[in-house]
Amino acid sequence: MIKVQLKQTAGNRIQNGHPWVFGNEVKTIEETCTGGEIAEVFTHDNKFIGRGYINPKSQIIVRLLTRNRNETINDDFFYTRLLKAWQYRQRLGYTENCRLVFGEADGLPQLIIDKFNDYFVLQTLALGIDVWKPAITGALHRIFNPKGIYERNDVPVRELEGLPQQKGFLSASFDTNIIIRENGLQFHVDIANGQKTGYFLDQQDNRRAIQHIAKGAEVLGAFCYTGTFEIHAAHYGAKSVLGLDISENACAQARENALLNGYSDVCRFNCINAFDALKTWSKEGKQYDVVMLDPPSFTKSRANIERAVAGYKEINLRGMKLLKPGGFLVTSSCTSLVQPELFLDIITMAAKDARKKLRRVTFQAQSADHPIVPGMENTNYLKFLIVEVS
Repeated sequence: MIKVQLKQTAGNRIQNGHPWVFGNEVKTIEETCTGGEIAEVFTHDNKFIGRGYINPKSQIIVRLLTRNRNETINDDFFYTRLLKAWQYRQRLGYTENCRLVFGEADGLPQLIIDKFNDYFVLQTLALGIDVWKPAITGALHRIFNPKGIYERNDVPVRELEGLPQQKGFLSASFDTNIIIRENGLQFHVDIANGQKTGYFLDQQDNRRAIQHIAKGAEVLGAFCYTGTFEIHAAHYGAKSVLGLDISENACAQARENALLNGYSDVCRFNCINAFDALKTWSKEGKQYDVVMLDPPSFTKSRANIERAVAGYKEINLRGMKLLKPGGFLVTSSCTSLVQPELFLDIITMAAKDARKKLRRVTFQAQSADHPIVPGMENTNYLKFLIVEVS
C-alpha cells in the first residue's frame, strides 16, 4: 500500500481529526501513484494516522476514510458507512427526503447523496471517491432497493481532480421529474436539471420557522428559486407573496409549485434581477411585513471574501429598508467561508447603516441531516436568521 509520511511541521490538525492532507504537508510518498488508490498516512516519526484515497493532481492530496488500521477499504466498507448514515437520519426523523450522505461529516469525503422518496441523487466530487461509485450504488441497492439512482457530477470542482463533468443514470432510466412532500406541501423536483441535486433539502427545517410571522403578512421573497419559502409563507397564512428570481425557468417552476399546492391566487413570481429590485424598491419606499433573502453563494474563494461581505451587507440593508416598522427579515447565507459570527456581524453593520434596530428571533444552521462537525468549517456552511426590524 502507498505510504505517505507527513512533515514534522504539518501540525496537529490531521491528528486531531481533520480528514484532509494538503500536498505541502507531505514529506515523502514511498510509491508512485496515479490517483484514486488507497494510501496510508503516517506522522513524521512513523505513527499511523489513517487510511484514505490519494490524488497527486489535487491540492488536497489525501482524504482520510478511516483511522482504524484494521479496517479495509472495500465494498463492504461503503455498505457499512451508508447503512450507518441512514440509521443516523432515521433516528433524527429524516426518512422521506434527506441528505443521506454529507461528505466529510459522514466519514465519506466528497460524497454527496440526496434521498428523494425512493430516488437517489449522487455526487462523487473527488477522484478517490469516484473510483468507488459502483460500490456505492451497490450499497444503495442493498439497503433501499431504490426506484432510481442519478448522478449529478456536472460540477466544475471535479475538474480540479482531473475528472470530467457528467450526469446521467446509475440505474435503469426513470422520469427525473418527481414530486416530493415537505411540511405538508408538495414540490416538483427536477433531478436532472435543477440546481445542485435538484432541490435544497438543507432549508427544510428553516422553512417551518416562518410559520407564525407569515400569518396575515405581505411577503417579499428575493432569490426565490422554485418558490419553496414563498409557498410555505402562503401555506402559513400570508395575505400576499411576491417571489423574485433572475431565472425565468426557476420562476416557471415556482408557479408550477404554487399551482400544485393551490396557492396561485396568493403567490406571484417575477423574473427580475433581485439585486436591482431591492435597491430600486427601497428607494421608492415600498413596504412589506416580511422580507425573505435566500441568495446563492457569493464566493467559493477566500480571495473574494470581501466582495461577498459587501454583497451580503448590501442586500440585507436594502431588505431592512423594505420592511414596515416591526416587520421581519428572514435572511440566509450558504457561503461556507462566511462563518456564523461574521454573518451576524454583517447583519449588525447593515442595520447600523440602515438606522434600524434588530431583535433576534432565531438563528439556525442547515437541517440536521447535514451534520456539523466541530473543526470542519465546510460542514458549518448555512446560516439562517430571522430578526424583527424597527
